[in-house]
Amino acid sequence: MKAIELEIFNHLFSAIAEEMGIVLRRSSFSPNIRERCDFSCAIFDEKGELVSQASHIPVHLGAMPETMKNILPLFNWKSGDMIITNDPFCGGTHLPDITLIKPVFYKDNLSFFLIVRAHHADIGGKYAGSMAVTTHIKEEGILIEPTYLIKEGKLEENFLKKLIVKLRNPFEREGDLKAQIASLVRGEVRLNELIKKYGIFKLQEIVEELKNYSQRAMEKIIEKAPPEEYSFTDYLDDDGLEEKDIPIKVKIIFKGKKVIVDFSESASQVKGCVNAPKAVTHSAVYYVFLSLLNTLGEYPINQGCFRPIEIITKPATIVSATYPSAVAAGNVETSQRIVDVLLGALSKAFPNLIPSASCGTMNNIAIGNERIAYYETIGGGMGARPGKDGLSGVHTHMTNTLNTPVEALEHDYPVRIENYAIRKKSGGEGKYRGGDGLIREYIFLDDLSVTILSERRKHKPFGLFGGKPGKKGENILIRGKEKIYLPGKINLFVKKRDKLIIKTPGGGGWGERG
Repeated sequence: MKAIELEIFNHLFSAIAEEMGIVLRRSSFSPNIRERCDFSCAIFDEKGELVSQASHIPVHLGAMPETMKNILPLFNWKSGDMIITNDPFCGGTHLPDITLIKPVFYKDNLSFFLIVRAHHADIGGKYAGSMAVTTHIKEEGILIEPTYLIKEGKLEENFLKKLIVKLRNPFEREGDLKAQIASLVRGEVRLNELIKKYGIFKLQEIVEELKNYSQRAMEKIIEKAPPEEYSFTDYLDDDGLEEKDIPIKVKIIFKGKKVIVDFSESASQVKGCVNAPKAVTHSAVYYVFLSLLNTLGEYPINQGCFRPIEIITKPATIVSATYPSAVAAGNVETSQRIVDVLLGALSKAFPNLIPSASCGTMNNIAIGNERIAYYETIGGGMGARPGKDGLSGVHTHMTNTLNTPVEALEHDYPVRIENYAIRKKSGGEGKYRGGDGLIREYIFLDDLSVTILSERRKHKPFGLFGGKPGKKGENILIRGKEKIYLPGKINLFVKKRDKLIIKTPGGGGWGERG
């Protein structure tokens, strides 16, 4: 089969996933999905293996193969079905990320699966936004075990009503869910058009060859590493409850065309919400190795890319949480630290390819009360790269979202943004300088609950090869004349006219400055 034919079909599949995302964004109700694009879409084959994905959120997409592995055997799939889940212990990420899965049939034969995962601004947690410092998964919100949302074409209305009524701003929540449904319906239409045009057997042949092609590409980059063992350790600041470092350790062993990524010496799971589900750890590993693959050129992203990678985790650890651990920040914060640990280890194997640490946090802010809920992340500094400075004020690594425009936030919620600017000179010095972080200042126009989940408030983003670390982040509350320095993770209640200042970390520098 010619490479040009594979390339054409890879783009045909990925275009379907991208169009699903467009439908979701244009149909959604919440700023988090409509403005920030906090969602992801992908296509899987009948075996539950990844065929193609859109250029959406790495932490969502890399976890989806684990989602399909867990959910595929649970149902007797039929045309018109649609499954809903957010279960972090069944291939999910964290509770706000609701996943819908739709099988696609051709002449009564199961042919493909479509998946859409979107972060909802609230999932009924103890605190508005459902992204809080908690100790138990039940405090984080409603856990939806894999179940039917639509069965053979019929919406499970009783289930939907019972779910929606438990969530803040149910009108917005239902609107976002129905936008996800519309996204999957559009994907099914486009897949059926492909099947009609080229035939199911041709498409299945293409899919298998695409996976084999991508596997060979990943093996090629793995073979470039000297066949040795590389290790690295980095730390989470804390779990929001106890002020102690939480180590994440990795050993990466290259063996010809295979690589073993071993996290088994990482810390045990903790009381707070920074525990990462196994699917999130897999996602971080896949992201890093796909980034390495990209240094060879643009290759199709599918299940074949992951075949040469063996990931080892121990249950009940910080990188493989078990029920009933709290996991809200495991998805958004621990995933970022896992990436840093992997980059630190790989810098020894690929010194001319690996960047310094980026800001290492998504700087999560959740705001609301019993009626409304809002959630956003804030960008920071990108780590400097071999040959290039890091970018400033961007989302990096496991997040690929946009910022919420000030106008959209102020229009919908009792919040005013007083300042939104680059945090100058926060990037690390070096031959190539780390990118600068951001400053975002909120003035609250009502009494509200606020949650901050952030990292790199104690440990600086590291530089590499003589580059200096980036500046740590800061969270500051201004109440009247009082200036209160807040920890990295906190639930608090703010009063009208209080000001919250978030200063995000800069990226590390790369190389010694001449």
